[in-house]
Amino acid sequence: MTGAPETEVTMPLSEMLDLGTEAQALGETIPCRDYDAELWFAERPEDVEFAKTLCGLCPARLQCLAGALERQEPWGVWGGQLLVQGAVVARKRPRGRPRKHPVAA
Repeated sequence: MTGAPETEVTMPLSEMLDLGTEAQALGETIPCRDYDAELWFAERPEDVEFAKTLCGLCPARLQCLAGALERQEPWGVWGGQLLVQGAVVARKRPRGRPRKHPVAA
């Protein structure tokens, strides 16, 4: 395998929480501390997308995602990505069955 070596970004959860506290002390925004925690585990796809957008501004985003993947978090938005059963998925599907036939516009 060629290319640049991968950078290790995982850290224990306690250190990640400390990083968030330090960032807040420096005046940086930690969205998951400023908004309702339910947003990161929302049912509605629109809410999940909003949480992912908020994470894009977080200084602990990469560490958060790496830690969630390492812990195989079962669900939720972590580091700007949606995890389902410990794996990153592109989008949350709305509840209910998909239509059999597309709706004519």
